[in-house]
Amino acid sequence: MTDIPNIPFVDLASQQNRIRADIDKAMARVLDHGRYVMGPEVAELEAELSKFCGAKHSIGCSSGTDALAMVLMAKNLRAGQVIFCPSFTFVATAEVVAWLGAKVCFVDVEPDTFNMDPKALKAAIETAKANGEDLAGIIVVDLFGLPADYVSILKIAEENDLWLMSDAAQSFGARYHNAPIGTNGIATATSFFPAKPLGAYGDGGAMFTDDDELAEDLRSILFHGKGTSQYDNVRIGMTGRLDTMQAAVLLEKLKIFDSEIVERQKVADRYTSGLSDIVTCPHVPEGCQSVWAQYTTRLPQGLDRDALQAQLKDKGIPTAVYYAKPLHRQDAYKHNLIAGQTSDGVLPVTDALSLDVLSLPMHPYLSDDTQDYIIEHIRGAISDLS
Repeated sequence: MTDIPNIPFVDLASQQNRIRADIDKAMARVLDHGRYVMGPEVAELEAELSKFCGAKHSIGCSSGTDALAMVLMAKNLRAGQVIFCPSFTFVATAEVVAWLGAKVCFVDVEPDTFNMDPKALKAAIETAKANGEDLAGIIVVDLFGLPADYVSILKIAEENDLWLMSDAAQSFGARYHNAPIGTNGIATATSFFPAKPLGAYGDGGAMFTDDDELAEDLRSILFHGKGTSQYDNVRIGMTGRLDTMQAAVLLEKLKIFDSEIVERQKVADRYTSGLSDIVTCPHVPEGCQSVWAQYTTRLPQGLDRDALQAQLKDKGIPTAVYYAKPLHRQDAYKHNLIAGQTSDGVLPVTDALSLDVLSLPMHPYLSDDTQDYIIEHIRGAISDLS
């Protein structure tokens, strides 16, 4: 009997084995100087992040969620105002809007990129305006590591006097029109959650902006709204700092990030080559480069996804569904504004995606043999279930 392999969905162990000695030295330096909050590694990381993505200001913070929230706080988002964001995303994107008492207007996505549909956004804005809503801004999500259609969406934002923020929690390291993600809109927020393409060994995030005044406000907000000192509070803030140990880890991971992005692309190409005739593989528009936070397929219509996942699990192949219950169908958001939809609250593409998407193991350390095993058993299971 052939042994069932233990295939990780995201392989952090192999990455750690590659750089363990450097990580140990980096952590030891923090222990030696003892500046566990706002230590020198934080400023060093911020400088390296700016070099990487081209943003004038890079500001480390406590999480990707807090990064989103702090930008909204800096923009003085008021209760009752409207923020447009996709429904097909992780809850943090909408959650931060609700924290501040504002309304979420959920927008449908494109069926091939999974990102916000500019046509649906335009329709949602028109409906919200007709309803007399107070419109503030747009949060665009680069889902699964693929940049959204910023040219089209920025044009719509400008036409309607709305600001735009990029939720790049999954896309730091990607490129849009040959430019690194980090400079689209007024600000970009990203996450360093361990499973992200660039991940810490705990929670962490960053905010990027070219706006000097916004950067100053963000640095104040993440430290309790401080002015000249932490005892001079000039605005409402929070505890949003990135701790020094996580910055030290990220500095070492950033050194190998470019090479990992290359390997992620190879894995994506191999999946597409082996599966494109039986599932709908991810589409990357011309001028974009995904960082492949996830490799997400669409299954054939009518295929039993649960049964497929069960068969693959029996073969040691983990899979995941992002997102089986989109945000406009979550109980916590049922009272939020939903504009630009049909009368029964349907976002047709989002609802369809929630029923047929399936994400496969994706990381830079996935060997050819392991990937061939995954492809073989996906093909076999789909054949059995069709």
